[in-house]
Amino acid sequence: MAIAEITIIPIGTATTSLSAYVAQLQEVLSKQEGIQYELTSMSTIVEGSLDRLFEVIRVLHETPFQYGAARVSTSIKIDDRRDKPSSSLQKIQSVQEKISKSEHYPS
Repeated sequence: MAIAEITIIPIGTATTSLSAYVAQLQEVLSKQEGIQYELTSMSTIVEGSLDRLFEVIRVLHETPFQYGAARVSTSIKIDDRRDKPSSSLQKIQSVQEKISKSEHYPS
């Protein structure tokens, strides 16, 4: 399973506020099958097969145009680990385990 961090910024809107666009993107995400997602304060984390992620990213990128944005900037980071199963939660748990063991530096 791949993990993508997506930030979509509508440009050329009547306001500097983005929360209405973010809410619309979350609604679109809720209708997408074959993925898991999590809203963070600065982006959205989406998990699924790489092919499915690219399909979902395309849908998300197009959404602000449907609600009046004249321009959209989309930034994507993808973590595609194939040596073992991975998830956003697993990545966080791995770091927390190392913090609790005081393993701050790789050996």
